[in-house]
Amino acid sequence: MASDKLKIAGTVHDSIVDGPGIRFTIFTQGCEHNCPGCHNPQTHPLNGGKEIAVDELIAEMLKNPLLDGVTLSGGEPFLQADKLCPVARAAKHSGLTVWTYSGWTFEQLWTGEASDDCRRELLALTDVLVDGPFILSERSRELKWCGRRNQRLIDVQNSIDRGEAVLYVPPVYGADFEIPKW
Repeated sequence: MASDKLKIAGTVHDSIVDGPGIRFTIFTQGCEHNCPGCHNPQTHPLNGGKEIAVDELIAEMLKNPLLDGVTLSGGEPFLQADKLCPVARAAKHSGLTVWTYSGWTFEQLWTGEASDDCRRELLALTDVLVDGPFILSERSRELKWCGRRNQRLIDVQNSIDRGEAVLYVPPVYGADFEIPKW
């Protein structure tokens, strides 16, 4: 694979299920977790999918002025962290949020066995990490933005600052709105 190419299974230009708002979702190709019952088994083969130039993917992502963010899914995005860092930087530079789904946990990626400089950089560019392996017995259709009870939604920036995983708390829109007293 050329250094400026990313291996993907596909993209969704206007997802409303992979994080808050309208999102550009990139399904990376390649995963070595091999979780039984995985939602995206077609993304597992490392030699599957298609190659796309990183610059082309960024241009495609930035075409939609209504986007709230980009979601990196898979497969396992952190297997191609070096290729996804420019995508995440372009998203952040454009005011978009970055959500990343991973079979690894925050702890494994930040300081554990899955940690390396590229993965730590991609993690640092991520706003919310949806982490943990797929466990079929933990599947739930009631959860927002994740499909299993063992998954966590991690507020990455607060987690890095504190040195431990901090759960993401979605904003409650209108919570600070006061009805005027006439």
